[in-house]
Amino acid sequence: MVSRSDGTRVLIYSHDTFGLGHLRRCRTIAHAMVERHPDMSVLIMSGSPIIGSFDFRSRVDFVRVPGVIKLRDGQYTSLNLPMDIEETLKIRAEIIQHTARVFDPDIFIVDKEPLGLRGEVLPTMKMLKERGTRIVLGLRDVMDEPSALKPEWERKNVMPALKHLFDQIWVYGLPQFCDPLAGIALPEKVRRKVVYTGYLPRTSGEAQPEHQLPEITQRPFLLVTPGGGGDGEGLIDWVLRAYESNEILPYPALIVLGPFMQKDRRGEFLTRVSRLSRVEAITFDAHMEHLVQNAVGVLAMGGYNTFCEILSLDKRAIIVPRKRPRMEQFIRASRAQELGLIRMLEDDGQYDPAVIANALRNLPRQALPSQIVIPGLLEGLDNVDRLVQPWLRPLAERPGNVVELRG
Repeated sequence: MVSRSDGTRVLIYSHDTFGLGHLRRCRTIAHAMVERHPDMSVLIMSGSPIIGSFDFRSRVDFVRVPGVIKLRDGQYTSLNLPMDIEETLKIRAEIIQHTARVFDPDIFIVDKEPLGLRGEVLPTMKMLKERGTRIVLGLRDVMDEPSALKPEWERKNVMPALKHLFDQIWVYGLPQFCDPLAGIALPEKVRRKVVYTGYLPRTSGEAQPEHQLPEITQRPFLLVTPGGGGDGEGLIDWVLRAYESNEILPYPALIVLGPFMQKDRRGEFLTRVSRLSRVEAITFDAHMEHLVQNAVGVLAMGGYNTFCEILSLDKRAIIVPRKRPRMEQFIRASRAQELGLIRMLEDDGQYDPAVIANALRNLPRQALPSQIVIPGLLEGLDNVDRLVQPWLRPLAERPGNVVELRG
């Protein structure tokens, strides 16, 4: 093992088969780490096809592995390469392990998938554990309903890695909000590794985006976002129906369709928007925090990152969560509504414009999230920093560990 004197190195793995959530969460953590530690470097490994559209701070960089996408039948296929999925996964695993071997991180954070996509990160974790690298599993506040997560993790044989490879399990939420591992019989050894950090706060950034924002943002406006957009057609259709049938709504709307929306649906929505005087639409903005900051309210599907932005930037919000393929958004929105942080509307598939129009008219009378006092709600990045503090030491001082996995 070669001694280094170039500061702490952090490697973050994000499988990113679909959407923006995993990448944006990892990027937030990476930026906070280098901001607080001038001698730290962070490398993100991701399969996101649009990772290059985001900007990264100094001392944060990324390696993109070949992309894959999950089909409706649950199977995976290569996103762009005309090759068998097994070949693609083998390439991904080789890139991940080679990158980790050369980068030689002090800390390795695995986002959401304990073993990576189809187990691709397991060999890398074993190698790094033998080198003495600290390994962390980072989980969002809600994974899925317990009846779904338990058999999934059993099928993937996750428990041996939780016992023997991970030093800590960070939950980016609060236990009084949700226990993402409820229903899973965790051994006491594993349960002691679980730390709730609180939600990861967001800011609108130090500088304004270089591109020109839509004209509608020059006056009070409602921001409508389905996240990545791949499964947000219902929300957009519902919003457009409301503005098409009732022009007397409190605010004009800016819709960010999302980069993963199907081209034909995007074209259809843009045509409908062009007929409305109080609605504008764009496909994607890498600086969503600026749009949330400038909006008077948010209408969204309610993924983790959007929820953090709503809380951090203190915006009144209406959440229309999805229920498939996971119940994650619905569970989060339901609990947030119970606490008074947001208002939730259920997607009943009918898309009655009067329902969402009524919710929009009542939006100005909603409480701001800051009016609901929940201790530790937005202390996620502070607590992540506290957790890594004991591990900020020269690589040469770390003992190696030879690990043999048993069930």
